[in-house]
Amino acid sequence: MMTIRRVTVLGAGTMGSRIAAHFANAQVPADLLDIVIPGADRSAAARKGLDGAVKGKPPGLFTAGSAGLVSVGNFEDHLERVRNADWIIEAVTENLEIKRDLWRRVLAVARPDAILSTNTSGIPLRQISEGWPDEAARRFLGTHFFNPPRYLHLLEVIPGALTDAAILAAVTEFGDRRLGKGVVPCKDTPNFIANRIGSFFGGTVHKVMMEDGYTIEEVDALTGGLIGLPNSASFRLLDLVGIDVWAFVGNNLHAAVPDDPWRARFLATPFIQQMMERKWLGDKTGQGFYKKVGPARELHAIDWRTLEYHPAEKPKFASAEAAKGIEDLSGRLKALVAASDRAGTFLWKVLSDHIVYAAERVPEISDRIVEIDRAMRWGYANKLGPFELWDALGFAETARRIAGEGRALPASVERMLSAGAASFYRAADAHGAPGTEYFDLAGGGYRKLEATPGIATIAGLKWARGVVKRNAGASLVDVGDGVLCVEFHSKMNSIGDDTTSMLQAGLEETARNFEAMVIANEGENFSVGANLMLVLMAAQDGEWDDLDLAIRRFQNTVMALKYALKPVVVAAFSRTLAGGAEIMLHGTRVQASAELYAGLVEVGVGLIPAGGGCKELIARLKDPRKVFELIGMAKVSGSAEDARWMGLLHKADGITMNGERLLEDAKTLALSLARNHAAGAPRQDIRVAGETGFGALKLGAWLMRQADYISDHDVVIAEKLARVLTGGELTGEQTVSEQYLLDLEREAFLSLCGMQKTRDRISHMLKTGKPLRN
Repeated sequence: MMTIRRVTVLGAGTMGSRIAAHFANAQVPADLLDIVIPGADRSAAARKGLDGAVKGKPPGLFTAGSAGLVSVGNFEDHLERVRNADWIIEAVTENLEIKRDLWRRVLAVARPDAILSTNTSGIPLRQISEGWPDEAARRFLGTHFFNPPRYLHLLEVIPGALTDAAILAAVTEFGDRRLGKGVVPCKDTPNFIANRIGSFFGGTVHKVMMEDGYTIEEVDALTGGLIGLPNSASFRLLDLVGIDVWAFVGNNLHAAVPDDPWRARFLATPFIQQMMERKWLGDKTGQGFYKKVGPARELHAIDWRTLEYHPAEKPKFASAEAAKGIEDLSGRLKALVAASDRAGTFLWKVLSDHIVYAAERVPEISDRIVEIDRAMRWGYANKLGPFELWDALGFAETARRIAGEGRALPASVERMLSAGAASFYRAADAHGAPGTEYFDLAGGGYRKLEATPGIATIAGLKWARGVVKRNAGASLVDVGDGVLCVEFHSKMNSIGDDTTSMLQAGLEETARNFEAMVIANEGENFSVGANLMLVLMAAQDGEWDDLDLAIRRFQNTVMALKYALKPVVVAAFSRTLAGGAEIMLHGTRVQASAELYAGLVEVGVGLIPAGGGCKELIARLKDPRKVFELIGMAKVSGSAEDARWMGLLHKADGITMNGERLLEDAKTLALSLARNHAAGAPRQDIRVAGETGFGALKLGAWLMRQADYISDHDVVIAEKLARVLTGGELTGEQTVSEQYLLDLEREAFLSLCGMQKTRDRISHMLKTGKPLRN
């Protein structure tokens, strides 16, 4: 892989500053340059961009300290810095002449081996590089990041007419492994893949809404999580992106594709044009399709017919309410488009046009359906790309329904039907290895989808090999090379007896037949912690012995993980909370996704950690005040790097930038540990502060109560926590065992479960998803 030691990013707007920040996340120093603003500090524009990346919500950096890897400057005084760059990325305004003039100046000082790329989404690369020397054109390509670059997985890579294959390969490899991107090769066509398809989808939503008289709220209720799209849905998304940005992209795209018969859908609607005239551009101007009103910040929505605002409604559709109960996305989508009510009619019109349009764009924007599906999943966070969506709806029956309405099917789809193809994708497993074939719309027939080394899915392995053992909450899966995986698959991967029993079964199976074990899954979250409903029911019914036994089982399980005969690696990612974090803390090692939001958050429901979380942190950090703050304030890491700083990860734990590589990285780490693994024995030497330490922590809680930061019940919880962290009622500093601290945790947990205010907190969280302060 080509070595990238330093980059220069030209343009410190929203995209450029966040691109520089993400290179800093990857521990690559970046120079961030922008224009000189008259009358201001000469690097004010770049500094403002970097500040936005640091302070933005969500932030562009894993930790605020990473900002030190970004050096700001300006085009007038600091352009010489590009001499130090292995890769120069241009992200200035979408104006061809501005881009060409800046590149002319950059080429005069850039190194002759530097990679040159543009983040343009709408200007053809050939126009930007017209007239360049061949040696520069060979190093030039498009690298289109999606905003925000830290969070959206897609990186579209677009070769120019002369781009060297080695440059393309180097950028693809670096983007995948170091930046954590899903890299999609694109043709140099207007808006490439994701924005071409995404703009059409949005324009179709607007068209159907206006023709059939739907409200903004109705559309957003139908085009979010219900159909596998982000919860920001359609119009909330545009408020976030900027309504002017949406219109700019669409209008440019309309002009760039004169031969596209659907191009009218890219133009901004009359009501959007009126909103722009009034500067109602979304969140950045305080109002767009939605705004918040009054001291209570009540949400209001716009009526697109009158441009007047009203309290936002929560529309209900009979078919949509029924479909919410269908967990399987394919089954839910089929039920929705089969419905004859307003919801079903709307979704059929939008989705059927969406899939037809995508099929018509092959091979114009991509030779394969694979890249189109990946672009929409990775760039727009869709659960299914358009061809995966067509398969989910049922390929043949959906095609027949479209044709039965007198609408033309793409010729490539007609050929698929004539050939007897039943789907765009089909399984092609062989010899226990998962495999997939896709239908080649351009050439006809099925083609093998190439495997990517280092990327595997648990779902694919289960499909190809089956499972070793399974219950309702978890499974044991042979992931190859002598590694067994414990996969959670309960709702939100919450932890109950099913989970603990399968973890124990996994340890036993690994000891007999495998070299190492990993704990991994492919849910939205690694685990949100204990099944609170079961805890609440046991507490309300006074089933104290059962609750005590359940806690003991969980404690015994995490201790068995910590002192297992074979190494256990926890592949933690996303929300890893409460009991999920305690499982993570007890692994031999952790291989964490860079996007790890971990924390011991039990105080939010009136409890303290009882699965060894208190024990592990006091043993690791040896600082009761810091641990008291981490647990007592329910702090959650903003990234894996932040989790390391908090003490939730060891220095020896690994971090994976590309979440698709997490399973294989965890497996590799587990096998590397197997060679020299020793089980060890529970510790007897954990130092605790005793009564003196308890007094200091209790004083801290009292001061917070006096300042009205916490409630009386929070004080009760804080004192229980302080007792555990300082070793119970010990007269002075002493050493205690792990089991001693586990017993204290369990006793405190059960005591708090017996309090009505804690049960009220648990009930409120289950009903609303939000903490109750009582």
